[in-house]
Amino acid sequence: MAPDTHHSFETPEDTWFADGLRFKCTGCGKCCTGASGSVYLSQEELERLAAHFKLAVGAFVRQYTRMRNGRRALLDNVHSQSCIFLDGKACTVYDARPVQCRTYPWWFGNLRDPEDWQEERELCEGIEHPSAPVIPASEILEQAWRELNNESQNTH
Repeated sequence: MAPDTHHSFETPEDTWFADGLRFKCTGCGKCCTGASGSVYLSQEELERLAAHFKLAVGAFVRQYTRMRNGRRALLDNVHSQSCIFLDGKACTVYDARPVQCRTYPWWFGNLRDPEDWQEERELCEGIEHPSAPVIPASEILEQAWRELNNESQNTH
């Protein structure tokens, strides 16, 4: 679930997706499942999630996070390896969800080239969905940079 931090473009015109990409979240929950990823958290996200539960930050950290690769990450559901906050297909912390979740699938690791985008399409039914709108390249890059900047602030 963690995004790749490599990138090779800065303006919409520099991208292979200059004409935009089609995406629509279908609410399937697949991006929140599986053993292959982690959701890393910045201090601001820890505070927002703690407030969502009306907990002190320390209590939230002890109850819902772990250290992974030297950074603070959400725990997985012990029964499914899905996000601890996924209930069926619904995010129980949607309004307080981390930036990493808010910016999916607009991670640089998914946008390096058309092949990476098609690989992610295999995991996400909302990518190139028949009723998906075309998202402008400028908006895609804004979200990708937002995730990258947030990642640099993840707690250590």
